Amino acid sequence: MALKTAEQYEESLRKMKFKVYLMGELVKNPVDNPIIRPSMNSVKMTYALAHNPEYEDLMTARSHLTGKKINRFCNLHQSTDDLVKKVKMQRLLGQKTASCFQRCVGMDAINAVDSVTFEMDQKLGTKYHERFLKFLNMIQEQDLTVDGAMTDPKGDRSLPPGKQADPDLYTHVVKKRKDGIVVRGAKAHQTGAINSHWILVMPTVAMTKDDADYALSFVAPADAEGISYIYGRQSCDTRKLEGGEIDVGNRQFGGHEALMVFDNLFVPWENVFMCGEYEFSGLLVERFAGYHRQSYGGCKVGVGDVLIGAAALAADYNGASKASHVKDKLIEMMHLNETLYSCGIACSAQGHKTASGTYLIDLLLANVCKQNVTRLPYEIARLAEDIAGGLMVTMASEKDLRHPEIGKIVEKYFKGIESVPTENRCRVLRLVENITLGTAAVGYRTESMHGAGSPQAQRIMIGRQGNLDHKKKLAKEIAGIKD
Repeated sequence: MALKTAEQYEESLRKMKFKVYLMGELVKNPVDNPIIRPSMNSVKMTYALAHNPEYEDLMTARSHLTGKKINRFCNLHQSTDDLVKKVKMQRLLGQKTASCFQRCVGMDAINAVDSVTFEMDQKLGTKYHERFLKFLNMIQEQDLTVDGAMTDPKGDRSLPPGKQADPDLYTHVVKKRKDGIVVRGAKAHQTGAINSHWILVMPTVAMTKDDADYALSFVAPADAEGISYIYGRQSCDTRKLEGGEIDVGNRQFGGHEALMVFDNLFVPWENVFMCGEYEFSGLLVERFAGYHRQSYGGCKVGVGDVLIGAAALAADYNGASKASHVKDKLIEMMHLNETLYSCGIACSAQGHKTASGTYLIDLLLANVCKQNVTRLPYEIARLAEDIAGGLMVTMASEKDLRHPEIGKIVEKYFKGIESVPTENRCRVLRLVENITLGTAAVGYRTESMHGAGSPQAQRIMIGRQGNLDHKKKLAKEIAGIKD
């Protein structure tokens, strides 16, 4: 089975035994939990579209290991064309779900781990890459969803991992055995973790010799004994418990984040890809971050397409679509959105082949892409809220709209243009609210700031990759300056 169906994916999750806490309670059935299920539906879309002939070229690829057709989320990029198609695929899925579809982190993780383990083996004589390829073959054959786990809680940011008051604030090895290792710690902000089959853990920062126990990469089943999850809250998340659909804004799809806790997790050696090789930890962080910053030039743009469409519909329903300032704001939103897409395509087209054969994006342009993502979606969201109007955040509930007595009052006074039902106006305003302020904001507005690293993280990389000395040399040549 190289390609799972959406239904097979859902059934595979039902067989797993996750230990998930949500709002202080242990969740017995995450798949059907009304708060969690929309995020699972988003991942299902990555499986459904792979079987749609219209999207086959974007959603699938040929495995360089077996030659079989596989889901692109399980693919190692073998060309710049693969890198470009990745971004196009992510935009498509953003358009289809208007939320985070959660498989990008794992795709970016396998590509980063592939090239780094290959180079680690070449230099150190280790056998990590061979182990990794065995894991990769399995996830390609079974079309599994992998959760990339990088971000540690970090505790006191002024201290390195080994000097924290609590050593578990960074994920680390606590015991090495003949058959494997025992791990403690946690990974924060884990996108789609509860919708994943496996987790691929990576170090969160560049390590030194003193922090060798924290230079760690491994895989484990997402429901392994010793792993538990604390589900993250989102704005307006309890609206999903009310049984309606309008107030949620995006009833079918969503995303999720969770705190992933390792409590003496045992990992067999065959699933370990780095254990103490601190000199390669920074390279793995850099490459994963680069791939994931590329991703934001696709996924956020697809969600942006939906938000722009919703803002335009709101203008239509408000009777303001012909106003010149509204037209100009919509044009600005499209300009900003396509700027983000241009960055994602550019860093892909400028990619290059690594020693393992896997292609890496242009790291400078990938960081420029993500730096823009920390800014432009905020302006797109601001303009959408401007066009939508104040009713977006003061509107009565769906229960009021459906009420036998006051429903007629809501219907009358919340109406826009005569030809559009009040319910349609309410629906589009709730969609704008959902993307800019509600549960989808985790996958659009706020995640645009902090996902794949903070803005300062990209600025550090831009400073490193920008080659300022070369630019000085160019200026000296033109100015006729000789040292």
